[in-house]
Amino acid sequence: MVMKKIFFDINKIIIVLLLVAGAFASCKKLIEIPANPPSLISQQEVFADSASTMSAVAGVYTYNPGNGFAYSDGNLTLCTALSADELTTSISSDAQQFYTYTLTPLNAVVTGNLWPFPYQSIYQVNAVLSGVANNSALSAAFQKQITGEMEFVRALYYFNLVNMFGGVPLVTTTSYSATDRLPRATTTVIYAQIKADLTDAEKKLTATYPSPGRLRPNLYTAVALLAKVDLYLGNWQSAYTEANSVINSGLYSVADVPLNSVFLAGSNEAIWQLPANSQFSVNSDAAHFLPPYAGATPNYLVTTPLLNAFETGDQRLQNWIGSTSVNNQTLYYPNKYKNLDPSVTTEDQMILRLGEMYLIRAEAAAHLNNLTQALADINIIRKRAGLLSSTADVTSSTAILNAVMHERQTELFCEWGNRWFDLKRNVTLATSAATVLGAEKTGYTANAALYPLPQTQIQLDNLLIQNPGY
Repeated sequence: MVMKKIFFDINKIIIVLLLVAGAFASCKKLIEIPANPPSLISQQEVFADSASTMSAVAGVYTYNPGNGFAYSDGNLTLCTALSADELTTSISSDAQQFYTYTLTPLNAVVTGNLWPFPYQSIYQVNAVLSGVANNSALSAAFQKQITGEMEFVRALYYFNLVNMFGGVPLVTTTSYSATDRLPRATTTVIYAQIKADLTDAEKKLTATYPSPGRLRPNLYTAVALLAKVDLYLGNWQSAYTEANSVINSGLYSVADVPLNSVFLAGSNEAIWQLPANSQFSVNSDAAHFLPPYAGATPNYLVTTPLLNAFETGDQRLQNWIGSTSVNNQTLYYPNKYKNLDPSVTTEDQMILRLGEMYLIRAEAAAHLNNLTQALADINIIRKRAGLLSSTADVTSSTAILNAVMHERQTELFCEWGNRWFDLKRNVTLATSAATVLGAEKTGYTANAALYPLPQTQIQLDNLLIQNPGY
C-alpha cells in the first residue's frame, strides 16, 4: 500500500523527537523520551511544511515499540488475556504474574512496556499537536486533519491506560517542567479528557480516509472509539447512537468478510488498522502466539473455559484457534494472525473493527430495553460465525445481556483487553469477574483489577500513589 511506504520511508529520512533540550535530562521520568536520534532538528524545522509535518505524524504511527505506536509490541493484548480467562503460560515469571494475580511493581512488562511506551507515544502526539497549532506554514485544512488524528490517538492511549491502571497522570503538553512530577488524575478526569479529545476529533475528521487504505483515522474511527468509551461509562444512548452511526455509514461490512480474512490488510471490516512491519515477524500478536516452528510448544495456550465457550459448529474455533500436537497432546493457541514471515505483509494490526460495533450496539440496546434490536445484532455476528440465531429469551434483558457477553467472549478474545475489561466492568451481571475467574483460577481479588504502577515511577515522583494491594 502507498501509505505503508510513506510511513516507513519518510520516517527514515527524518526522525522526530524534537523540542526542549531539558526533556532529555532524565530518561526515567514520567515522560521517558526514546533514545536520541542521530541528529536533532528544531521544532520549527519539523513543522516547516506539510511534508515534514507528515514525517512527525508517521513517527506517531510507525510500527515500532517505544518509538511510534505504543501497543505494537502486543503486550496489552497478551497481558490482559492472561489476567482474564483466555490464556495460560509457563514460560516466565513476569508473564505468569498476570495469570496468577501476583503482579509486583517491579514486573518487567509493566515497568518496561505497558506504562512507559504509551507515555513516550503521548509525548510524540503532544509534540505534533503543539507543532501544528496556529502554524501559518500549514493550511487550515491540514492543521484540522492532523489535530483530529492526534486527538484520537491520545484518547486511545488514555483509554487503555485508565482501564489497566485506573487514574493516571494526565499529560497534554511537551513541557518538561510541567510533566517532571505529576499526581494521578482521577478516572473521571481521564475519561473527561478522552471524551473531549474524541468529540473534538469528530469535528475535525472527515468520513473519507486521508490516505489509501484505513491506516490513518477518519471520522468514524473517532466515533467508534467514542462508542466504546460511552459503553464503558454506561452512557447507553450515546453508545448506541455512535455505534449505529458507524454501522450505517456504508463504509464497513462483516457480511462480505469471511473469518479468515478479517485481519488481512485492506479488510472491509477494518475501521482502523496499522501496517504491521515487525522486523522478525509481521506483527507481534503472531510472534507471541504462533508456534515458532512445527512441533514447538506455543508459549501461550488457550484456556479450557475459552475453548468451552465456543458452541458446536462455531467457525471462529476453526479459524481463530490453532492447534498443534506435542508429545501426543493437542495444544491450542490464538490464531487470528497467521503470518510469521516478515516478507509477506498480508496482515495489518487490527485496532477497531465493525464486529465490535455490532456488539456495542447490542449491549447498549439491551440496556435501553430494545431487546429485539440487541438480539438482531448478536445474530449478525453469529451468522458470520456459522451459527444459528441465538435462543436467548427476547423478553429478558438479563438473558440478552448475557448473550451479548458470550458473543463478546468468542468474537473479541485476545483483542485489546476486551475480555479483561468486560469482566471488570460488568459486575452487575449474574457472573462478575470474581465469579468467573474464581471458577478457573485462584488469587483474584478486587485489588487485582488494576495493575501496579512501576516502582521506579513511585520513587521518582513522590506525588504518585500506588494502587491498593501493591
